[in-house]
Amino acid sequence: MHADLLFTGGPVLTPEGRTATAVAVTGDRITAVGHASLRELAGPRTEVVYLAGRLLLPGFQDAHVHPVPAGLELSRCDLSGATTAEATVAAVRAYADAHPEREWILGGGWSMEAFAGGTPTKELLDAVVPDRPVYLPNRDHHGAWVNSRALELAGVGPDTPDPADGRIERDASGAPAGTLQEGAMRLVGRLAPPATAADRLAALLRAQRHLHALGITAWQDALVGDFLGMDDPAQAYLTAAQDGSLTARVVGALWWDRERGGEQIPELVDKRAAFSRGRFRAGAVKLMLDGVAENHTAALLDPYLDRCGCVTANRGTSFIDPDRLREYVTELDALGFQCHFHALGDRAVRDALDAIEAARAAGGPGDTRPHLAHLQVVHPDDVPRFARLGATATVQPLWAAHEPQMDELTIPFLGRERAARQYPFGSLLRSGARLAAGSDWPVSSPDPLQGVHVAVNRVEPGGTGPVFLPDERLRLTDALTAYTAGSAYVNHLDDAGRVAVGALADLVVLDRDPFAGPPESIAETAVALTYVGGECVYAAE
Repeated sequence: MHADLLFTGGPVLTPEGRTATAVAVTGDRITAVGHASLRELAGPRTEVVYLAGRLLLPGFQDAHVHPVPAGLELSRCDLSGATTAEATVAAVRAYADAHPEREWILGGGWSMEAFAGGTPTKELLDAVVPDRPVYLPNRDHHGAWVNSRALELAGVGPDTPDPADGRIERDASGAPAGTLQEGAMRLVGRLAPPATAADRLAALLRAQRHLHALGITAWQDALVGDFLGMDDPAQAYLTAAQDGSLTARVVGALWWDRERGGEQIPELVDKRAAFSRGRFRAGAVKLMLDGVAENHTAALLDPYLDRCGCVTANRGTSFIDPDRLREYVTELDALGFQCHFHALGDRAVRDALDAIEAARAAGGPGDTRPHLAHLQVVHPDDVPRFARLGATATVQPLWAAHEPQMDELTIPFLGRERAARQYPFGSLLRSGARLAAGSDWPVSSPDPLQGVHVAVNRVEPGGTGPVFLPDERLRLTDALTAYTAGSAYVNHLDDAGRVAVGALADLVVLDRDPFAGPPESIAETAVALTYVGGECVYAAE
C-alpha cells in the first residue's frame, strides 16, 4: 500500500534517538519508520519530502499558552518589541495617533525593566494620550499601566483601598501612580470594551498561524474563562472547532474563580461538556495560586528582601487558601479534571504538591495528570515530590537566563540562596520528574527553539553569558522531549509527541539538524514545514 506522505534522506528523532532516516504517513498516522527502503512505499500520488539532512521530529506542543490574548495584542498597541521607556512611550503615541477612532487604547506587552522599579507612571501616558483612557497590561499580565483618564473613569483615587488580591501603586502623596498590580487591574480592566466574537475568532486564527509557523501542532490554553477583564476565548475555540478552522489540537484549562469556592465545580462540569468539540477539549482547570516575583506577589516560604537586603514582612500572596485548595483539588481530581497550577514561589509550589498529595490519598481516578507551571523557586525538599506524586513540571525555559528583569527586579529581592533555586530544570529531571514545556505567550516568545536554546545553554539567544545556574542545564534531547512527548502527556495526547508507527502524523521539519552544530547555535534553527495529522499547515517560503 502506497503512503500518502514520505519523508526521506535526513535524521529522524524517534524515542530511541536519531535512529531513522525515513518516515511514511498514510492518512493521519505514521505507518512506517525506517531508512531508504521505505522509498518502495512511494506511489504516483505520494508526496515525497526530501529532508536533505534536515531534522524531522514530532510536532511541538505548548503546555501553557494564551493564544487569543496574544492574537488580540498583535492587532492592538503591541509593546512587546520596545525595550526602553522612551521606545515604549513612543509606540503608545504612534498607535494612538494612528487610531483616532478608538475610544480606548488597549494592547500591552511592555517590559517592567524598561521603567524604574518596574512601575511606569500615569504621567508618561498622559503626555501622549491625555483625552482617552489607556489600559496596557505588562508582559507578564500581572500588572497594568493606566493613564489619568482611565483612573478617573474607574473612580480610582487616593482613598480607593487596595483589593484583597492586588495592589495600587501610589506616589508620595498616596495618589494612584499609574500601575495596578494583580487584582487591582480589574478596577480599570472591567471598564475596557471587550473584544467582539469576530475579534476573538480572528485573534485565535492569527495566533494559530503564528504557532504553526513555529512548529506547534497542539497546546494547552492556560486560561479559558473571565479573568481580570481578559477576553474569554471559549466561544472562539468552539466556532473554530465546529467550522474546521481549528487545525491544532487544543486543551482548554477552565478558569478557577479565586473569589469563589467549591460551589463553582458543578459549573465547571457543565462547561467541560459544553466546550468539548472537535479538536478542542476543556478537561483541565486552571488554579492560579500566586503572582510573580517581580512585583513581590509570588508566594514564598520566607519573606522577600528589600533593596537594602533586609528582611521584610512580605511573603507574597496566596490567592487560594491552602486548606481549601486541598479540598477543591481532591474534588476536581475525583471528577476526572486535570489540575493546572500557576505556581511561581516555593510556597505556592508546596501548596500545589500538598493538594495533589491529598487527592492521591483520597484515591481519585488516577490518570488526571496534574501539572505545575512556572516553578520559579522550588524548595529542595519539594523537588523529589514531583516524581513521587506523578506531578508534571511545566517549565518556561526562556525565563531561566540572566536579563534585566531577573538581575534587577528579582535576584536582589530573593537573596543569594533562594535565587540559586530558580527554574531547577536539571534537578527536577534528575529526580525522576516528567518535564513539559510552554511559553506563556504573550508573556514571552512562543518559539520552542528559542526555549530549547535557553534550556540547554541557560543563556538568552544571542547572549554570551554568564550562564544562569549551569547545573540546571538540560541536554538537547531532554529539552526537545519536554516540548514534544512531555507536553503531549500533559495534554492527554498519548498518540502524539513521538515518531513511531501508529502515532499521529503531527510532525515538524527543521531547516537543519541542531544536533549537528554547537549548542550556542540552537536558536538559529527555524521551522521549514509543520504537519498536523499528515496535512501541511505551514511551509516556509
